[in-house]
Amino acid sequence: MKRYDEASNVKLSDKTMPELIAVDYAAPDAEERFVQSLRDTGFGVLRNHPIAQSSVASIYKNWSTFFNGDSTEDFHYSPEKYDGFFPRAEAETAKGHVKRDIKEYYHYYPWGRCPAELKEETSAYYQSTIDFAAKLLTWVERQTPAEVAKNYRMPLSEMINGSEQSLLRILHYPPLDEDVEPGAIRAGAHEDINLLTVLPAANEPGLQVKAKDGSWLDVPCDFGNLIINIGDMLQEASGGYFPSTTHRVINPEGQDSTKARISLPLFLHPRPDVVLSDRYTAESYLKERLEELRK
Repeated sequence: MKRYDEASNVKLSDKTMPELIAVDYAAPDAEERFVQSLRDTGFGVLRNHPIAQSSVASIYKNWSTFFNGDSTEDFHYSPEKYDGFFPRAEAETAKGHVKRDIKEYYHYYPWGRCPAELKEETSAYYQSTIDFAAKLLTWVERQTPAEVAKNYRMPLSEMINGSEQSLLRILHYPPLDEDVEPGAIRAGAHEDINLLTVLPAANEPGLQVKAKDGSWLDVPCDFGNLIINIGDMLQEASGGYFPSTTHRVINPEGQDSTKARISLPLFLHPRPDVVLSDRYTAESYLKERLEELRK
């Protein structure tokens, strides 16, 4: 397989990463501009997209009630299935970091546990976002040069058909307190594991993407924007043509540190049997990365 940078598995321009601009989903050139943004930065931002803003706002409100309530430990995550509630003390540590992230979260799968009062709304959002993400994968495939597309073992959108691995993570970043460990941040610099991540803009800013020169670029967080980024599996399947770019969530300062932050990423995963490259299936890649996170 042809690779674009054997050292980093990524080839970006030597120039500093371009500014991230929200693309109008309804524009006639939306597909081309969106995929070019993914290619240039690993991220794309859409506005006027079909994911209902009212649905996102309602989910933020209702899950905030759950995180601030007394029933979280009734849904403590299953170490075998990885579904359920992950308390702050058991939140993940980003690969290559030693400080645990300042966050708590809930892993929702259609087959997993979910508070009864949140199930219907969360399930509907999950399915509609999966359907939309499949269309975005089709965009990516159509805009992939032929010499790169020949690396795909099947159409990208078909990789997720029948998959039970796609994960909706409801993230709650609590207000910062005096007990914050020095050097810890809400989400340490990391790359995602999956094909694409689909993320409505959070209720507070803080998401940043790393540029080629090592600087950090704020991701547009206007409520109503939809943020999409490439994961490692798409990078692997494309031989590095589409870069899985490092990103993080920084701590707020001043009065903003008293505010909680809710985030709703959907991590789009292929079926375990899907062959990503000569080196990995989706199953072997996911197992390797999860083991790294558990160390």
